[in-house]
Amino acid sequence: MSDSRRGGTEPLGIDDLLDSVRAGFVRVGPQEAAAAAADGALLVDIRYVELRERDGLIPGALVVERNELEWRLDPRGSHRAPQAVSHDLRVVVVCNEGYASSLAVASLRQLGLHRATDLIGGFQAWRAAGLPVEV
Repeated sequence: MSDSRRGGTEPLGIDDLLDSVRAGFVRVGPQEAAAAAADGALLVDIRYVELRERDGLIPGALVVERNELEWRLDPRGSHRAPQAVSHDLRVVVVCNEGYASSLAVASLRQLGLHRATDLIGGFQAWRAAGLPVEV
């Protein structure tokens, strides 16, 4: 859309968009994510299959491809995962490096999953912290 049709505002760049969505929630580091999972939070791995095959999995994480995420985690959805039991569910979304997960969290929060957050640095930060990985 051109500037004139948008009322003269500049398009929002991806860095600004990330800053904007991240301002709406508190992100967690690897140790915090592990502790949250130990307390019952649902870790959700949205990385694509090639990355999971290359790098491994976080034990116990629910694997949901990014393009299915909203359908699988909406507690009212007809295609929800069995773990998606409540809008109060604590969810920590994990992507490869912590970018796509932030955008995914914004979408989940629009669905009412108000406790959704993401892992700073993604799977790579989890692995670098020496946390468990299944190959």
